[in-house]
Amino acid sequence: MENRISGKTSVCGVIGDPIEHTMSPAMHNAAFEELGLDFIYTAFRVNKDELSKSIDGMRALNIKGLNVTIPHKVAVIPLLDNLDPLAEKIGAVNTIVNDEGILTGYNTDASGFLQALLGKGIESTGKHVVIMGAGGASKAISFALAETGSHLVILNRREELDWAVELALHVSRVFGIDIPALELSENNLSKVMKSADILINATSVGMSPNANESPMPAGLLKPNLTVFDIVYNPIETKLLEEAKAAGAQTIGGIDMLSWQGALAFKKWTSREAPLDLMRKEAIKALGNEN
Repeated sequence: MENRISGKTSVCGVIGDPIEHTMSPAMHNAAFEELGLDFIYTAFRVNKDELSKSIDGMRALNIKGLNVTIPHKVAVIPLLDNLDPLAEKIGAVNTIVNDEGILTGYNTDASGFLQALLGKGIESTGKHVVIMGAGGASKAISFALAETGSHLVILNRREELDWAVELALHVSRVFGIDIPALELSENNLSKVMKSADILINATSVGMSPNANESPMPAGLLKPNLTVFDIVYNPIETKLLEEAKAAGAQTIGGIDMLSWQGALAFKKWTSREAPLDLMRKEAIKALGNEN
């Protein structure tokens, strides 16, 4: 990047702990440069005890926008002035916009997930969706899909089955629908996969360095299925490889990562993000990590 930082440069960034492996600076700085915008994006390591001070600092230093990652997506909410309705329903924020000291929280994880689906021509309305995992990513995805009118079932491993039960009840109450929560077992998967149109892995199973693992028995994968694995390292997980071999359509986590970044970019700059460039830069940054 050319040295063009000045007193007029708008600052954006990401807060989290840990933060060293984030792909976001590579994506956003390339996008700012591509569009000739006088912005810069950096990463700030912020521990739990310093979160409130960091948000005060955002106001005091007039930082234009922040992404929020683990462990702050829920804890940051009471520190903001406004919440987007979807972020409020989900109860998690991953993007903050600073409009002259007024801070508004959004969840571009949810909308980024939907855009990644639509980008591959997949409409979720009325579809039967199986979600594996019940953590923060699953929460955003479940709310986004429920809002589009999908029929959901959430599975999680036995040790954390209560997470799935709690998430299913929460989404069911908000949308007035009935969402089953089941143990993530081969027996339950074989039952729910019979009617599944879309399968989502929102667990960390298959993430590097455990790239030879999959949360799904290959024999249950089928051609008339879309498989979305939100793991982005490796870019093609074992689950996606096996899904492709079974004739299913596949979507990787790098699509969701680049879309959530692109949506945040637009909120900060009011410009359409160069999505393909951001995706390419994320893959390049990922290559440097390995």
